[in-house]
Amino acid sequence: MKILYFSRDYTTHDHRFLTAIATREHEVYYLRLENRNPHRDEQPLPSSVNIIDWAGGKSPAKLADSFKLLNQLKKIIQKINPDIIHAGPIQSAGLLAVLSGFRPIITMSWAYDLLFDAKKNSFYRWATKKTLMNTDVLIVDSEHIGQLAVKRGFPSKKIVKFPWGIDLDLFSPDQEDGIGVDLGWNENHFVLLHNRAWEPIYGVEMFVEAFVKAAKKHSELRLLLLGDGSMAPLIRETLEKSGVMDKVYFAGQVNQVELPRYYQSADLYISASHSDGSSVSLMEALGCGTPVLISDIPGNKEWVSAGEQGWFFKDGNVEDLSAGISLAIENKDHLNKMGLKARELAEKRADWHKNSEILLQSYDLTQGNYA
Repeated sequence: MKILYFSRDYTTHDHRFLTAIATREHEVYYLRLENRNPHRDEQPLPSSVNIIDWAGGKSPAKLADSFKLLNQLKKIIQKINPDIIHAGPIQSAGLLAVLSGFRPIITMSWAYDLLFDAKKNSFYRWATKKTLMNTDVLIVDSEHIGQLAVKRGFPSKKIVKFPWGIDLDLFSPDQEDGIGVDLGWNENHFVLLHNRAWEPIYGVEMFVEAFVKAAKKHSELRLLLLGDGSMAPLIRETLEKSGVMDKVYFAGQVNQVELPRYYQSADLYISASHSDGSSVSLMEALGCGTPVLISDIPGNKEWVSAGEQGWFFKDGNVEDLSAGISLAIENKDHLNKMGLKARELAEKRADWHKNSEILLQSYDLTQGNYA
């Protein structure tokens, strides 16, 4: 089968998707709409993936460029003559694929496109409706995202639920010593791990407030703060003014090979995200046997059972999150049992090698089922 994979950017997830597709007897072409971070180190694709050089992929795409890109996309499609176009997110690569007039199209939701972008403004509402109306198979990462598509009129029988998954050999409890050893932290410390981007959608500012409150109550508390983002000045200012900088290690961007060591050092993984489908970082924590404290949003509730793999706190509630941290510290003796249950859940539902088969099988669903 000849597949044109068309994505907004090139992320770790795109790399995994393309690598999985390329392992089969498919002729794969990759089209990148934009490059939002030209300084990012990128994993090389398999040599069998044909990377298309075109006007897109140079910098963040603008609406004004859409007509030029659409005309070029039509020419690329005519030249390649693919059997299927796999495109996403919905309102960017998905929309352009639909406007090209080609069928069949598999649209992949990236969760945020239905959670937030779909209701941004009139253009995004139109783009969402237009794309879904001309999509033959919709891939979603969770039941919640699928339900949002159904509410917008997309038929449930054409939805494929594909929780992306992780490499369970890499994200495993059976790792070498964690990064905490390098920092001089020991079993007397209680270590939190935050691995979400420093952006409003992930609630990082409220998490930092909750950490400050908990750190004043528990002297043993420490924080592994990974990543970066637009809220960096506010985050650092809050920590500095609160006098807890000596309890925080700023790790920056951590590559996939090193990342498991951070989970291994943590007693508790925390995500204050206001919105998620099936969170990959949550799966990574579960895979490493790290108990979790996460916001009580629908996407998270599809994964974790309260008191089993960890706990929930009320989304957006600093006091409840701070109290949750204290609860975990007070129940430290139970964390090993929670960690075992976390790993068990990851093995059951988050195995990339098993879940990737769902992605590959979704291509077969398009054959003969489009107008």
